[in-house]
Formats: sequence, C-alpha cells, structure tokens
Amino acid sequence: MTLKIIELHHHSVRVPPTRSAAAEARRFYIDVLGLGADDGLLPGQPGHQINAGPAAQIHLIGVPGMTVDPGSGIDPTAPHVALAVASIAEARSELERLGVRYRTMPGGSGPESQQLFLADPAGNLIELHQLGTCRCTARSRNAIAGHARVSGTVLFADMRGFTAIAEQLSPDDVVPLLNEYCLMLSAITAEYGGTVFHIAGDGLMAGFGVPRAEPDASARAVAAARRMISGFNCIAGEWKTRLGLETGIGIGINAGDVIIGDVGAPERPSYTLIGDTVNVAARLVQSARAGEALFSRSVWQSLDSGAA
Repeated sequence: MTLKIIELHHHSVRVPPTRSAAAEARRFYIDVLGLGADDGLLPGQPGHQINAGPAAQIHLIGVPGMTVDPGSGIDPTAPHVALAVASIAEARSELERLGVRYRTMPGGSGPESQQLFLADPAGNLIELHQLGTCRCTARSRNAIAGHARVSGTVLFADMRGFTAIAEQLSPDDVVPLLNEYCLMLSAITAEYGGTVFHIAGDGLMAGFGVPRAEPDASARAVAAARRMISGFNCIAGEWKTRLGLETGIGIGINAGDVIIGDVGAPERPSYTLIGDTVNVAARLVQSARAGEALFSRSVWQSLDSGAA
C-alpha cells in the first residue's frame, strides 16, 4: 500500500518574526507576483496566508523556529510542504509500516483534524493532513462547512492591561510576549478540540463544536478556559518577575447558533463566526475580570443537562 496523496495544499516559508516584516512579504506576493491574500494573520504569530490557485497557498510564517517542543527532533514551524491525503489513519499506518518517523499535531478544525510531520531523506519537512479536515485553503474550508448556520460554543479571551504593556516596552519586546500568549491560547484551544477563528492583538475568538456540532462543545470550552487561565497565570507571573508587568486574562463563553463562512472583501476574506451568539460572548469577555471566565445561561444549561 502507498500513501494516497490528493493534492498540494500549501508551502510554508519563513519571514522575520515581526508583523512589519510579514506585511512587507505579503505586499511582495500580492503587488509583485499578483497573488491574493486569504485569512490575514495566522493564529498566534506574525504571518499571512497567500492564495496560489484554487487548492494551494503560500504561508508566510513569522517565527524564529522551535516555538513548539519538537520532541522527535522535527520542528513543525520550519518551512515545509503540506500535502492532503485521502485518509490520515491510513497514512499513519503506512508510515509506521515503513518505519518512517513522524510527529502528530492537532489540526485547526476539531478533534478529527490531525497533522503528521515527517522529513524526507534530504531533511526537507513535509506535512500530511486529511482532505476535508483542514482550513488552509478557501476550498478546503468550504468542504468542511461552506456558509452555514450551525450550533456551537464561542469563546473569547482577552488580556487585561495589554495597552499599557505595549506602551511600556519596545516593539521588539512586545511581539515575543504577544506570540507567547497567543501560542499558549491556540495550543490549548486545539487540545480541547476547538478552532481558533480570529486573533487580533491580545484578543482571541475560538469555536467549539463548529463547524460540526458536538454535544460536549460547551464542556470542552469551559475546560479550555480553565486551562487558559491557569496557563496564563504562569506566564504572567514570569512576566512580573522578569519585566515588572501586571496583567491577567479574562474569558467569555456563549453557546447557540452562529453563521460560519468567509466574510470580508474578496481580496481578503476571513473565515469566521458571526451572529448574536458571538456578540454575547464578546460582551461577556468585556465584563470578565482578570482571572475570571464568564459564561451564559445557555452554556450553564448545556453543562447542567449532562449533554457534556
């Protein structure tokens, strides 16, 4: 048996780990090469997704490398080629049969989404993920959900005092701190089967049980919120000791119907969630104090009903 490769989905390249450098690279691919931007910033790091045809993208990744403990010696943030396979389970079995070392990481579209990272004999990094479970191209996202009204749970997380932090420190100091924060939130979201839909500054929006409805979505969102608060307490403690910074994280969670799809200008659509459920979650995070997670009655009822 051989791996069933369906198509090339993206090629990731490195740019300097600042938003200005990522924006300069984005302008080159759009203004000089005539390609189109897709989602804007990638979750948790400076970078952009650039469309290169109906099924492929170029990802501009603004990280210095080794931002995720590679364990096996494979650095998933390194430049790589991503290929879609017919079945990730079959791909894993075949790699194990052949004795090829790989690393498994959670994907961005729920617990069924997985990424396998492996190296070819020359040391080039390759990512494998299952067709229909990724969000790296507009066509892939439409295969998952299209534009639809679905039921799910929305989580907002927001850092308290970030504006003051940004004013106290230089950009070279602020960006690594923000990346550390965003990477922590993104990793916890993926661990609990959620999807990061938007990161802007110090704010994150994630969905659980979207685009595919899941009965325990609210329970997983609340569990993720607890982990985010405890995880950020550790980060904030280290920041206070090292830099004298005082900050915390607030979280808001709501459950209900949302509209999911690509929203925005044609040259820069954003795959996101909209609707009153999202608006209520956003208001809850604004009311949450540092170290506090507020959730709505609909989330409470979901937890209390035993559906989770």
